[in-house]
Amino acid sequence: MVSFLLAVFFLLITPGPGVLSTAGVGAAFGYKPGFRYLFGLFIGTNLVALAVVSGLATIVFSMPYVRTMLLVASAMYLIYLAFRIALTGSKIAFIETSRAPGVLNGIALQIVNPKAYAVNTTLFSGFAFMQSSLLLETLIKFVLINVVWIPIHILWLGAGVWLKKLNLTTRCQRGINIAMGVSLMIVVGLASKSLWHGL
Repeated sequence: MVSFLLAVFFLLITPGPGVLSTAGVGAAFGYKPGFRYLFGLFIGTNLVALAVVSGLATIVFSMPYVRTMLLVASAMYLIYLAFRIALTGSKIAFIETSRAPGVLNGIALQIVNPKAYAVNTTLFSGFAFMQSSLLLETLIKFVLINVVWIPIHILWLGAGVWLKKLNLTTRCQRGINIAMGVSLMIVVGLASKSLWHGL
């Protein structure tokens, strides 16, 4: 169980679309919108975990055309979210950048987040610690993952809000938002590649 908890910690704390977008929303919009978005991520990550545990994700991703379509949709949505973070406060005609992502955005991100599927597949298919009952082990894993997931994401949100509170110049803050948006897109590419080859 210790190795499982270590795996959960390191898989969740490393930058992925969830934590990067959480920090980005915190830096761009502050705590209140950040917690709304975080609640959506929480719901979404548990929906992904259920899809992985039930085998639904494996069935869906085993169909090449469906997998390609979902990965393209995933990349497009995550790029859109990255732009919302990167262009906060900018006056761009084709995108509304003054409204913070909310609960539904958080749910949607996790549903299309390649890293969420890769992490949950790794955690639920490996690290067996209770041979006597697979059901009980799965339930314990759900609890432990969430116990680690919540504080890690709150810390990332806090890091983003801390950047916002530094009272940096508008240009510097915009640079940070752009860097977060670009980082999110890079991680999306890496996670998509990993998921594509792993399923």
